[in-house]
Amino acid sequence: MTQPLADHVAAEIRAEMGRQHRSQRWLAEVLGLSQAQISDRYRGEVEFRISELEMAAVALGVPVAQFVPAPARAS
Repeated sequence: MTQPLADHVAAEIRAEMGRQHRSQRWLAEVLGLSQAQISDRYRGEVEFRISELEMAAVALGVPVAQFVPAPARAS
């Protein structure tokens, strides 16, 4: 089971991939992984590595920060 942050990251990547009409196969090629490995990451069974987030962000033309939640502000 993954942590909430990992689940959030996976959801954000899925969302951006959807907005850009990109396939799991495309992301697998970008990251040098199999489509099954991407599927595992999409489902949250395996966490995305930092290097994978960076490569995905560059390929999608978005900042890495788009995939992670903004830090909570202290009251």
